[in-house]
Formats: sequence, structure tokens, C-alpha cells
Amino acid sequence: MLERPEDLREDELLRTLGEWGLGDVSLTYAAVGFGDHHWVAGADRRWFVTVADLVTKGDTLDGLRAAMDTAYELRQRDGLDFVVAPLPTPAGQTVRPLGPRYAVSVFPFLDGVSGEFGREWTPRERADVLGLLAVLHRQRPPAAAPVLRPELGLRGLLEKALAGSLQWAEGPFSDPARSLLREYAPVLRQRLAEFDALVTELDGAPVVTHGEPHPGNLLSHDGGYALVDWDTAGLAPPERDLWSVVRGPDDLARYAEISGRTPDPAALCLYRLRWDLEETCVYTDWFRSPHVRSPDMEEGWNGLVETLRNLAHER
Repeated sequence: MLERPEDLREDELLRTLGEWGLGDVSLTYAAVGFGDHHWVAGADRRWFVTVADLVTKGDTLDGLRAAMDTAYELRQRDGLDFVVAPLPTPAGQTVRPLGPRYAVSVFPFLDGVSGEFGREWTPRERADVLGLLAVLHRQRPPAAAPVLRPELGLRGLLEKALAGSLQWAEGPFSDPARSLLREYAPVLRQRLAEFDALVTELDGAPVVTHGEPHPGNLLSHDGGYALVDWDTAGLAPPERDLWSVVRGPDDLARYAEISGRTPDPAALCLYRLRWDLEETCVYTDWFRSPHVRSPDMEEGWNGLVETLRNLAHER
């Protein structure tokens, strides 16, 4: 996120970092990513600290811990060097609570070049990432890996908004968001019906998935690539990862050759559609809640507009 959370004090964060033995390091806020807050800890030796807002993410501490434990096991047990996994505390915990709202994880600091969300893959990146995903999808599921159903977590909230029964708090984007959802209501109802039909067709054994292998989570590092942001890792069809990477038959054939699995076109459509519907649900929750105008909320508004336009043009 671009802005520090106003209700989180750095001395409280340092107390929690003390559980990793980092209670006296320097902290520099890193305005990167979208959804979590980040700091660089230390000077000569550095760590990357992520503070997840469980309220905004609609997650639970147990859910986040399951995903982080999954990433840790993929790195430690299976030796997957491309998995940027959290560092555990001496007590073996990959996530620690910070008050009732936040949760902290600590990662190794990697020197590299990060990608940018929304940028198109280069052919080489696409081929390399498909190779990484094929390796990931062949791994034996870690014991901690949660089973992830495709259903939308905040669907009820979106349906209330479409029905006009959702309560909206005061905020600069409340009325614009409500009007925009009203404008796109026919599209959203149609897409939800398509989504439901695709869910009934979903079949096949789940695999370990990253969940968001887009360019913004790809780090060029040490002559290769690493994937960051494993907070939505879990067991699901491989198409949950593939839809955002593949661009044509050659990509599908490459993945099938490496992995031994032939992707399902219907499942690719399902998870492409799910991404935009889930984004719409999350942004609706943002703007129906009390908020003020800020760079992060501006970016969220642009995200909602773009997502609804995508849904209107998907076929």
C-alpha cells in the first residue's frame, strides 16, 4: 500500500518483530504492492516485513498462517528456490498477530527487480513462469495447505448491493461506487450466472497453487525468477494459476508437456471470471465502509472501474 496505516505504531510493530529477534532494528516504510503494508528492517543486514490487514483482506489469522506455512514447507521440504517463503520465529511460527486487526510475517530481503501488476508478460517470462508453475503443481501438498473452493467470499455483499439493500457508510467514493454498480448490474448478474454454471463443471484433482502469479509478484533475482506474495496459496485446480499466464495454444502445450496435465479451457474461463468478480466484491466492501480520499482509495476506485469494464467485455 502507498500509505502507512494510521492505527499502527512502529513501536508496536518492533515489539512483535522482537519475536524474530528483530526488536531493535531500524524500519523504513516501503510503499510497494497493493493490499498489505511493508517495511524494510535493518541496515547492513535487511529483512522484508509484511503487515497484513486482515479486515481489508477479508482473511483470518488462521487462514493466513496456513498459506504462509504452506510456502515455508515448499521451500524447506521440497527445496523450491523460487518460493520466497517467510522466516519462522524461534518458536516455528510464520505469522504473528499485531493487535486484533493486523498480522506480521518476516521474509528474507532479496536484491532484484520486481515486475509491475498489469504489465503484459514477455514471451520469455511467460515460458519461464509456466515452467515454475508446472514444478509447483507437481509437489506433494504440504500438510498445512488449505483447500480453496472457487466460491466468492463476499458474494452476499455484492448481491445486496445489486439488490439495493446494502448499507453504505459516508465516504467520497460511496455514492460513485453505488451508482457504478447500478449501471453495471445487468452485466454483473449475467457474469454471476456464468460463474455458477462454470463451477458446476469444475472437475479434477487439486494441486498446490500460488493464486496470484502475475508480473507484480515476479522478482528477477540471481539470474532467475522468484515468486513472492504467497498469502493466498492453497489447493485448487491448476487453472487458478494458469489463467493469468497463458496466452494461446503454444503456452497450453508447453505447460502440458512439462507438467503432464492438460489444462481445462472451462476452468481457465472460470478462474479468469472469478478474479474480476472477487475484485468487484472486495472494492464494494471498501467503498461501502467508512473511508476518506487517499492515494490508496484512488487506486482502488480506478481498480473498480477497470474491473467492471473487463467484465462488460469478457466473452
